[in-house]
Amino acid sequence: MCWVVALAERWIDLNFFGHQLSLHLVEDHDGSNDTNPVDGDNVPARHFGVVLDMRDWEQLAKRLECADCAFLIAPRVRFKGEVGEQATMFLHDPAGNALEFKSFADNSQLFAT
Repeated sequence: MCWVVALAERWIDLNFFGHQLSLHLVEDHDGSNDTNPVDGDNVPARHFGVVLDMRDWEQLAKRLECADCAFLIAPRVRFKGEVGEQATMFLHDPAGNALEFKSFADNSQLFAT
């Protein structure tokens, strides 16, 4: 099941079987590493994300930091104190695809606007 659940000026979030599928608008897309500004970060416009339980997210972040992972966006909390507050981190997989791992302290905020 998939439907639009959140709209922003330059992206929309879809509920994709309980995960967020974020679609970003990029001007003059040339297939390179396009980004959009989101809460002070340059988020890769083309990425796949998965939502983890907070404990799993924290453990993964710790493991990746200990392994000296090259983050695109290091683990941090985005939208702190706002609707949709989330822990997030971005990295490339071995094939160069951008991946996002995120978690919500309050899972009811997953698609809050």
